[in-house]
Amino acid sequence: MESLYKPKGNQNIIDRIDQLSPMTLSQWGVMTVSQMMQHCQEPIKMAFGIIHVKPHWKSYFFAGSYKKKLTSSKLFHRDQSAIKEFIIKREPNFEEAKAGLKDLVATFAKDGHAAIKVSRHPLMGEMTYDEWDLLQWKHLDYHLKQFGV
Repeated sequence: MESLYKPKGNQNIIDRIDQLSPMTLSQWGVMTVSQMMQHCQEPIKMAFGIIHVKPHWKSYFFAGSYKKKLTSSKLFHRDQSAIKEFIIKREPNFEEAKAGLKDLVATFAKDGHAAIKVSRHPLMGEMTYDEWDLLQWKHLDYHLKQFGV
């Protein structure tokens, strides 16, 4: 897996974001490209401490199994469901969503571990810097593939 902390992996994701246009269609799922880019910002904002998401009740029972599954080397599959706080129902401005996502991704490489301000994921419990990195990279990769880039 690549790393958002490392310039090469970070630039890979930014280059793929740059390939998106307002006309890019999803290969599966119901989100528009603008909704996807806004959606991808939310877990990064959570990791950076910009927004707060309450722990999910399932985390008290299943955090270990969720964490093991989602931070493994296996890529996400199409049936994954999002935390409800990360579901975007409105239609965001494409350029604003794109710029916002690119800025957040770039912060990983610029600030490194210092970018992560939260140690507890609302579903997976305590996470290391590297687990946050892996989870965010896999999430971005999943959605960029969803839109063909």
